[in-house]
Amino acid sequence: MTLALVTAGPSAIGRSLVIALAGAGHDVAFTHMGQTDAAEALAGQVRGLGRAALAVESDAGDPVQVERFHAMAADWAGAAPSVMVNNAGIQTWSRLVDLDVADWDRVMATNLRGTFLNTKAAATAMMAAGQGGAIVNLGSGCNKLAFPRLVDYTASKGGIEQFTKVAAVELGPSGIRVNCIAPGAIATERTAAEAGDYAGTWARVTPLRRVGTPDDLAGPLLFLVSDAAAFVTGQTLWVDGGVFSQAMWPYET
Repeated sequence: MTLALVTAGPSAIGRSLVIALAGAGHDVAFTHMGQTDAAEALAGQVRGLGRAALAVESDAGDPVQVERFHAMAADWAGAAPSVMVNNAGIQTWSRLVDLDVADWDRVMATNLRGTFLNTKAAATAMMAAGQGGAIVNLGSGCNKLAFPRLVDYTASKGGIEQFTKVAAVELGPSGIRVNCIAPGAIATERTAAEAGDYAGTWARVTPLRRVGTPDDLAGPLLFLVSDAAAFVTGQTLWVDGGVFSQAMWPYET
């Protein structure tokens, strides 16, 4: 059994990543938070592809629950994971001076501490098994640029990029690669609430003239966890249609 672990499997992006990993031959254990029906539906899709699936309710930022998830996955699979995908993430929408401390702590716990806790648990298991592995963290365009009214989210995602680099350096001697995917504007249920016409708003400023979909992240993920990326670690792969590569430019292009 080739085991892949994914946090927040039933989320819009998580679903595409779980299905992509299953389609590539991985059995998948994933977490969810109170989404029992959606988790079971996703597990059914994985099984429909001929792979095994395990859905576990677990808070990515809770050390006890994270250890429980990894222990359950190991017992279920009888093996250490070869892939860990840190996908769990939440955000608040607030100006810095209005942001509640509780919201800051909640976002940091899920996004940044969750990435740390799950990376630590997965890497420990990979090292104990004497095998390498691939860890992929989900960043954001705000790894590079400031996102107004998303101060906690921006800080957490910037932290994830630096965490990716130091984890790659420390875990590299054990054959464990750690990389980051930084999506641009991705059309999901959550982002649809940001604007009346989210797709149109972002398509106008994106060089490829469209927003991304969760499926646009599947190929980059499969590349980073495959042997094709055997010498790639500590990197951030921008999956943004070019939107965060362009400078503010006063002339027609």
